[in-house]
Amino acid sequence: MNKDKITLFDFCKKKYAKNFQGVYDESCLNEDGTIISPLDQAAIISHHLQLKNTKDDDTYKERGEKLIELWQDFIYPQTKLSESSLKDGSHFYGSFFDDVYKAPFQGPKDHKFTFIDLFAGIGGFRLAMQAQGGKCVFSSEWNEYAQKTYYANYGEVPFGDITKESTKQLIPKNFDVLCAGFPCQPFSIAGVSKKKSLGRETGFRDKTQGTLFFDVADIISRYRPKAFYLENVKNLCSHDKGNTFKVICETLKELEYSIHTEVMDGKAFVPQHRERIFIVGFDKRIYNENETFSFPTLGDPQKTIKDILDAKVEEKYTLSDKLWKYLQDYAVTQKKKGNGFGYGLVDLNGISRTLSARYYKDGAEILIPQGEGRNPRRLTPRECSRLMGYPENFIIDKVSEIQAYKQCGNSVIVPLVTAVAEQLVKSMLKK
Repeated sequence: MNKDKITLFDFCKKKYAKNFQGVYDESCLNEDGTIISPLDQAAIISHHLQLKNTKDDDTYKERGEKLIELWQDFIYPQTKLSESSLKDGSHFYGSFFDDVYKAPFQGPKDHKFTFIDLFAGIGGFRLAMQAQGGKCVFSSEWNEYAQKTYYANYGEVPFGDITKESTKQLIPKNFDVLCAGFPCQPFSIAGVSKKKSLGRETGFRDKTQGTLFFDVADIISRYRPKAFYLENVKNLCSHDKGNTFKVICETLKELEYSIHTEVMDGKAFVPQHRERIFIVGFDKRIYNENETFSFPTLGDPQKTIKDILDAKVEEKYTLSDKLWKYLQDYAVTQKKKGNGFGYGLVDLNGISRTLSARYYKDGAEILIPQGEGRNPRRLTPRECSRLMGYPENFIIDKVSEIQAYKQCGNSVIVPLVTAVAEQLVKSMLKK
C-alpha cells in the first residue's frame, strides 16, 4: 500500500491493526475493560467527524478526539511523513480522512430529523432517509465487506455487532427514527404459552430473547424513537406458521407503538419482481394513534430489463458451454419431477425474478439472452446495483465482484424504500 495514502478503513486491515493492538489507552476500552476493535474505533472516529460541530456529536466527540490523537501518534512513524506534514497535520487530516469528507453520499447539512441504521448492509435505508432530509447518527453492520462499501459511499464506518451491550451503549440517546432490515429468525413460543397458562405476564425479552429482532425491540424500548421503519422478506408473514410475525407485531404493540404493515413489490420502480414486508410504527405516547401515515400506492412497472443493461459487457459474464448445458439439463430433470425450478432467461422487454445473494454462483435466476448462437450471460455487478435502484455513482467496486453480488442480493430496492420513507417522514413531522 502506498505509504502516502492510508485510509481510515484500510488502516484497520489485519496487517496494520495487528501492530496497533498493543497501542491503546482508556479511550480504546469498553466499560467492561475489553479493548474496542480497530474497526469499532474507526467507527467512533468517522461518526465523530461526520457529526462534528453538531449536538448529535456528544456521544462520540470526547472519545473520537482522543482516538484521533492516539492513531496520529501511531501512524506517523508508520508512514514516515515529512517534517512539514507532521507540523501542520495536513496528511493525517487530509489524505487519511479523504474518504470521510469526500464520500459521494454525505448527509444533509441542515437536517429535519435524525435516524439510526441497523443491519445497514450497504445503506439502502440511509439513501432513502437522507433523501427526506434525515441525518444518520449511528450505523451498524457486522459484515466487514459491507462495512467497506458503506464507508466508501457515506464516509462512515458502521459499528459491528449490535447484539453486544458495548455497541448499544454507543447509540446517541436521542434520535427520531430507527431503521432496520433485520434478519428473519424463528421464535420459540413454548415458554410464552406456558407462562400464559400459569397466569404470568410475559414481555418481549421472554418472547424474543436469542433472536436478532430482540435487539431491535430492545433498542426501541430503551431509546423510544418517534418512529421505526422495518423491512424483511415476504415469507416473514408465514414463517413458522405465522408465529414469527405474530410475535413481532405483539412485541411492537407491547412497547406502545401503533404499527402499519404492508407487503409491497419493487417492480413498480425497477424491473424486478421483489416482494417485501414493511413494518412502520409510531410512538403512541406522542401520536396517540392519530398519525396520518399510509403506504404509497404503487403503479405498474415503468422500466424493463433492457433499461438497466450496459451496451458492452466483458466476455467473462457469458456462461461457459459446460455451465449452460448443466443448467438446461437440470431444468429438464426438474420439470420431469414436476418441479418448476430452473434457470430464468429474461424477456428484455419485461422484468426479472428476484435477485438473490447467491447470484454470484451461476447467475441462473436472471440470465440475459445474447441472440442466436451465443450463450446467455449473467448481469454485471453494476447492472445488479441498477436493478436494486442504486444511483449510477454508487461505489460498488471497493470489494470483489462476489461480494458485490452478495451485497446487491441482500439489499433493499432503494426507490421503494424511499417512497415509504417519504410517507413516514411526512406523518412524523406533522406532530
